[in-house]
Amino acid sequence: MPTRSPAEIRLSVEETRKELEYSLNDLQAKVRQITDWRSQLVEHRREAIVGAAVAGFVIGGGVAAVFGLFRRR
Repeated sequence: MPTRSPAEIRLSVEETRKELEYSLNDLQAKVRQITDWRSQLVEHRREAIVGAAVAGFVIGGGVAAVFGLFRRR
């Protein structure tokens, strides 16, 4: 491995630091975008409504079934 001068090492460290800073900023932006549930809800409104309706139907049916079991005894 060839030896590098201190100036070359400093330059390499500075370039790496800039690359890491860019990568970190990019990652933070992506995390903000992914975890923004409001925009996800707006973007997938139909699916959210269908999911809520199905969940309500399943929960309501489960509650009705439990009360039906108690009522028969």
